[in-house]
Formats: sequence, structure tokens, C-alpha cells
Amino acid sequence: MLKFVNLGGKLRVSRCCLGTMTWGEQNTEEESHKQLDYALRKGVNFIDTAEMYPVPTKAETTGRTEEYIGRWLAKGGQSLRSKIVLASKVSGYCERPWIVANRTVPPGEGKNPRLFREQILAACDGSLRRLQTNYLDLYQLHWPDRYSAVFGSLAYERRLERPDFAPFDEQAAPLPPPPSSLLCV
Repeated sequence: MLKFVNLGGKLRVSRCCLGTMTWGEQNTEEESHKQLDYALRKGVNFIDTAEMYPVPTKAETTGRTEEYIGRWLAKGGQSLRSKIVLASKVSGYCERPWIVANRTVPPGEGKNPRLFREQILAACDGSLRRLQTNYLDLYQLHWPDRYSAVFGSLAYERRLERPDFAPFDEQAAPLPPPPSSLLCV
């Protein structure tokens, strides 16, 4: 029997979260729908995706994972959507302009993803469109806008810092204020 935990005080999620980052690259849409159905039957209610999935990220596949999930949700309607906790992520700075281009239909201008307010809101709208839903239960920053030692880096390298990173206040600006139950006093 799966155990559940409270996430952020309000969301009740299965301790097992279904990751989706290979759907559309290593897994077909049919396979992804079977995995979603199986997970739901076994009690998993927490599904994690991202605007840039599948990985490895490529211009021709970016957003495909969310599209697969969206078509699965559309088959089940609102009753299916109400059974899951759906999480997605906005991409921080990287040199992959096709991620930004994929946020609109038709694809827009290709510039590098950043975590400035305008891009976060556009990314969220793109995810909602691909997922065929009008809300996300959890929306996360995939990685920070500032330089960080990720993707195989062994150590932080100060020389790689970018002076134009999005200030944290701007990254948090599109987010609603936390409920009073989560505020520290």
C-alpha cells in the first residue's frame, strides 16, 4: 500500500512520484499512457514533468512529454484530472533557445530561457496548453537562473557567473503569496 504525505501543507501526494522525462524520446505515447494508467491503478497520484522534456532535450521534441500527458488527461476528463497532483517545471538559463520558442503556437522567437517574470508566465501558459489543463498543482524552477554547478559539473566555478542573472525577487514575482499557514514569524 502506498503511503501519502502532505506537500506544502495542502497537497496530499503519494510518496512515489511518476517521473516522465523520457516520454517522447525513449518511450512512445502509447507506452506513456500505459504507464500513467498503471501508476494510477497502483495508487500513485503524483506526476512530475517539465516544459523541456523529454531528455535529451532537442528542438524537435521539446514539450512532447507534456503533450503526451495532456492527451491522456483529455481522454479522462475532469474526473481524471482531479485524481492527480500534477507538477511541472520552468527552465532556468541555458543555451537552448528552442525551449522558449516552444512556449507559443506557432513557435515564437528563439532566445535562451531565463527566469524573468515574462518568461516564467509564458512558460506556464505553454505548459498548461500542452497539458490541456487550466491549473498546475505544483510549478517549480527547474534550476536557478544564476550560474550553478549542474549537469556533470564537479565544482562551482566563479568565472562562469553571469552578471545578468534574474534576481530572486523577480523569479518569485509570478508566484502567489504563500498561505499564512506556511509563513514563518
